Amino acid sequence: MRRAIWWGVALLAILAAGFFALAPGIVERSMNKVEPTPAIEQRMGADIDPDALARELAKPTPEPVFADPIVDLHADTLLWSRDLLTLGTRGQVDLPRLQRGNVALQVFSSVTKTPRGQNYDSNGDDSDNITPLVIAQLQPVRTWGSLLNRSLWHATKLRRAARASNGELRLITSPRELDALLVARANTRPCPHHAAPDFPCVKPTGALLSIEGLNGLEGSLANLDRLYRSGFRMAGLTHFFDNEIAGSMHGRAKGGLTPFGRQVVARMEDRGMIVDVAHLSHAGIADVLKVARRPIVSSHGGVQATCRVNRNLTDDEVRGIARTGGVVGIGYWAGAVCSTDPKAIAKAIVHVRDVAGIDHVALGSDFDGAVTTAFDTAWVALVAEALRDAGLRQDELDKVMGGNAIRVLRAGMQPLSPAAPAR
Repeated sequence: MRRAIWWGVALLAILAAGFFALAPGIVERSMNKVEPTPAIEQRMGADIDPDALARELAKPTPEPVFADPIVDLHADTLLWSRDLLTLGTRGQVDLPRLQRGNVALQVFSSVTKTPRGQNYDSNGDDSDNITPLVIAQLQPVRTWGSLLNRSLWHATKLRRAARASNGELRLITSPRELDALLVARANTRPCPHHAAPDFPCVKPTGALLSIEGLNGLEGSLANLDRLYRSGFRMAGLTHFFDNEIAGSMHGRAKGGLTPFGRQVVARMEDRGMIVDVAHLSHAGIADVLKVARRPIVSSHGGVQATCRVNRNLTDDEVRGIARTGGVVGIGYWAGAVCSTDPKAIAKAIVHVRDVAGIDHVALGSDFDGAVTTAFDTAWVALVAEALRDAGLRQDELDKVMGGNAIRVLRAGMQPLSPAAPAR
């Protein structure tokens, strides 16, 4: 009998180990998919790898079409249990693929809670898909019941990856660090065929921390300060449900900024944290536009004019964001642009240009955000190619692919009042 009990315990242990080892990957593979369109499949099937496509777009021509720096304002990669420094077989972003895509800076967002039955129209805050994932990934116990600690853990993960990267991944927390990154990239020589181990030929990639929904503040501006000290320099006010700060575009009440929300926005601007209105209710966006003193962003999404989905911005909202000096990041999935074809991404970008000006549109993929895309970050040159085909000049391409985002990040990370007291 005792032997049977021990065998039973051993079997349960094996099954548990298998669950914790396999379940997170199975879940991610079902949610973060890359499904190339026929045109992209044809391109990929023609023995043109991402590096070759980038070289093709960078060839000297009367009007070059490749851009540097490239910046992506939103990816949810930190949510998943993958090694950021290793080329992955699932998902859409890791350092090797960022390097292949010549991406200078990736904004990594911390997702802490999503509702069951998540949809674009109406969600409550009384359920959470993330808790089972957190437990299955064997994250620290402190993260199992605390949304704040989930974000702090994501910051720890990114810092550890940067430290282990040999300087190839740099955490960016200030305008000075951003400028140093760009200088280092500009001074990196092309890799020869047989580079010595210490040959500086791999351009460093920047990483900036954001949060998708400030759901873990618990009514305390001191918790916002903790996030700032951990390296967060951008934050979306809401995600898929209403919270103590404001209503979500996908919540039940969909209200504007709360009194606490107004304090949070002011505190973020004082500190040098960029306000992200992606997912914020229309009433909330209107309230932020009234009080904003700094450029704001909508990090990832689309526009109603090219894809009429509740997720997307109206033309008036686009113009309002532009008036702050901010940018609208265009996503790559069907909920943002009603397709996954790079032509649809370009169409939305061109519309923002026409409505608000070329200085106010950027890239915001939503890679690894439980979305299906036609390409991963290694193939971001496909967006540049679609924009060229849509008629953008090289100077416009440079702004869309990264220049506009760099300008806003540099301005937004500059504190107004670093030691401002809690309001």
